[in-house]
Amino acid sequence: MSTLALSLATLGALSLLFLAVYGLARGIDNFGIVDIAWSYAFGAVAIVHALLGNGWFVRRALIGTMVLLWSMRLGTHLLIRIARKHPVEDGRYVQLRKDWEKGFAVKMGVFFQAQAVSVLALAVPFVLSCANPVEAVRPVEWAGALLWLLAISGEALADSQLSSFTGNPANKGKVCDSGLWRYSRHPNYFFEWLIWVSFSLFGMASHLGWIGLFSPACILYLLLRVTGIPATEEQSIRSKGDSYRAYQRTTSAFVPLPPRRASS
Repeated sequence: MSTLALSLATLGALSLLFLAVYGLARGIDNFGIVDIAWSYAFGAVAIVHALLGNGWFVRRALIGTMVLLWSMRLGTHLLIRIARKHPVEDGRYVQLRKDWEKGFAVKMGVFFQAQAVSVLALAVPFVLSCANPVEAVRPVEWAGALLWLLAISGEALADSQLSSFTGNPANKGKVCDSGLWRYSRHPNYFFEWLIWVSFSLFGMASHLGWIGLFSPACILYLLLRVTGIPATEEQSIRSKGDSYRAYQRTTSAFVPLPPRRASS
């Protein structure tokens, strides 16, 4: 099967998957589960292309393993977090209910289908890698793999530190500003972006690999301007108020940097 035909079949399957997840979300009245599905979907796409792609099997196995491990870690982390809070919905989706009050069901249905399209669009670096027939792992691919290892370790550490902090009842209503969170307000987002940079770097060794630069560029835009930092910080200010505003004044929003002195 050609890469194009395989990708189109994958898109159809993703559309059906997110339609089913939409039905489940309505049934349990918690639309935050789309984040879980989105994360796991990349692992599914990676498996399909690693098994059925036309590229060198070693490369397919390497990129497939990288994507699958990242997907499973992130998806499981979100599953545990959302399950613990259920039926309380993530604040971002609570806000969307307000913003999309008129025609909410239809708008959210379109939103879920957009996630299906985004998964395949962002998967371009590893789809191209799985179609690469060259029987050698090039230096840029090793660099991508090493960056991936660093990034997934950093993201896992940031998530673990935040989970430990929020899991302590004594910290209710407080801002997590220890560990990696002392140097960045969103270290998990920063390392998530680096993971996408690593996928793109790995894909650069393949024909038309430069197209994969779209993925980290898109993720960076979403994190900095749309569904990442803006929505998360709005929710943090609503829940933590002045303590979070003080945290904003001293701590880098994205890239981990030494804390600034609070202005008097």
